[in-house]
Amino acid sequence: MTRKFPAITLLTCLLWNVGKADIYIYDYDANCSKAYEYVTAMRFGEARNVLVQEMRTRPNNLMTTFIGNYEDCLTLLFNGDKKDMEQRSGHLEDRLELLSRGNQKDPWYRFCKAGINLQWALVYIRMGENLKAVTLFRKSYLLLKENRDLFPSFEYNNVYLGLEQATLGGIPEDYKWVASLFGMKGDVRKGVGLLAGFISKHHENDLLEHEAIIYYAYLRFYLMSQHDEVWAFLNKSNLNTQGNLLNSFVKANIALNNRKADDALRILKEASREANYGLYPVFDYETGNALFYKLDPGCVNYYQRFINNYKGRTFVKDAWQKMSLAYYLQQNQQQAERCRQQVLSQGTTQVDADKQAVRTCKNEPWPNMGLLQARLLTDGGFYKQAFEKISSYKETDYKSMSDKLEYFFRLGRIYDELNDDKRAIQYYQYAINMGKQRPEHFAARSALQIGFIYERGGQAAQALASYQLALSMRGHDYQASIDQQAKAGVNRLSGK
Repeated sequence: MTRKFPAITLLTCLLWNVGKADIYIYDYDANCSKAYEYVTAMRFGEARNVLVQEMRTRPNNLMTTFIGNYEDCLTLLFNGDKKDMEQRSGHLEDRLELLSRGNQKDPWYRFCKAGINLQWALVYIRMGENLKAVTLFRKSYLLLKENRDLFPSFEYNNVYLGLEQATLGGIPEDYKWVASLFGMKGDVRKGVGLLAGFISKHHENDLLEHEAIIYYAYLRFYLMSQHDEVWAFLNKSNLNTQGNLLNSFVKANIALNNRKADDALRILKEASREANYGLYPVFDYETGNALFYKLDPGCVNYYQRFINNYKGRTFVKDAWQKMSLAYYLQQNQQQAERCRQQVLSQGTTQVDADKQAVRTCKNEPWPNMGLLQARLLTDGGFYKQAFEKISSYKETDYKSMSDKLEYFFRLGRIYDELNDDKRAIQYYQYAINMGKQRPEHFAARSALQIGFIYERGGQAAQALASYQLALSMRGHDYQASIDQQAKAGVNRLSGK
C-alpha cells in the first residue's frame, strides 16, 4: 500500500532535502510532469507520492516547490475553510524562501515566484481578505513584467500575465482606483490574446497548458461574453473530465452559467464516480443548482448536504434561499419560511448571490409562482417550457411593480434565447423604461442584454450605448457582476 503524505509532511520533506542541495535548478522532468497532471486533476495523494520521489532523487529541483503549491491553493479555493487556511497560509513564505535559492538568471526564478503569489492572491480573495490579495497580485504582476523584460521569448510568462492583464482590464469603474493605486493597468483583449497564443503553440503535456485553457475559457466567457463560443471551445479542447475533478467542475460550472442544466448534470454525475468527489461539497451545490433549474424537488437534498458539509461561508445564503424557493414551489410554506430565516443568520455577503439572497428575504414577499418557474426554466435552458409558464399572462395580471418588471425582463430573455431579437429588445426596453431608477437588477440587466444583441449583430454604436446605459444605473442588485460585463463590453468595442 502506497503511503500518502499530508501537505505539511510534503513541505517538511521539501525543506529538508532542498537544504542539502548545492546548485538549484528548475527542471520540468517526467516526475514533475506527472505530478502536475495529478495535482491539476485534484488527485492530490498521487501527486504527493510523485513529488516525494522527485525530492528524494533530485533535492535541488525547485520545480517541486512550484507544483507542490497547487494542492494548498486548490483545496482552499474549493472548500474555503478558514481553519485549513490558518494551517496552510504559512506555506506561502516557506515556498517563496525556497525559490529565492534559485538562479536569478533563470527565467523560471521570477516566474515561479509570480505564480505562487498569484495563486495565493486568488485564495485571499476567496477568503475575503482583499488587501492581502491585491498586495500579492501586485507582487506577481511586477515579477512577470520584469521577467518579460529580461526574457522576452519566455512564453510561459504569457499565461499568468495574460490572466492578470485581462482581469485588470475587466475591473468595474468603482474599483479602478485599486489598480491605479498599485500602478497596474490591464487590457482584456491583449490578456486573452496572450493566452490564445500560448495555447496555440503548446500541447496538453506542457506545463500550464491545462491552466491556460481554463483561464482562457473563463475570461472569454465572463469578460468577453462569448458564451456559445466558449462552450464549443471546451468541447473541442483537451479539457478531459474523466478522472479530473477540476475539469469536471469547470465544465459543469460553465454549462450552468450558459443555461445548459442537463449538460451540467451529466458532467456532475460522471464526476461523482471519482474517489475524492465527496471531499468538495461545492459539487453538491452545483448539482442542486442544476436540479433547481429543472424544478426538480430533489435539489433540496443536495443543497442540504452542501450546507452540512461545507466549511466555507460563501454561497451559503444563496443555498438556503434556493432551498426556500424549492419548498415554496412544492407549497411547503413551513419549510420555506424556515429556510428563509436561515438566510439571514448563516454565511456571508461577500458575493453578489448572497447579497441578493439577503435583500430578497428582508424586503420582498414570496415571488409570483409562474414568474419564478419561468425564471428557473430559462436559467436551465428550457425555453419552451418557460414560455408556456408565462405566455398566458399580461402586465396587468401583476400587482407589484417588481413583478411587472420581472415579467417584461423574463419575456425579453426567453425571446432572446429563441433568437427573436426584435421582440427581445422590445420587452427589455419596457423593463428599462419602468425600472431604471429601482433597486431590482432587471433594468440594468436588460440594457446589458440589448448590448449583447447589438454587438452580435455588428451594431457597435448601439451596443456601446446600451453597455454605457447599464453602467449608468446604480444601487441595484448584482451591481458588481453586471458592471463587470458591461465594462468588458465597452472595452471590447473601444479596442481596449
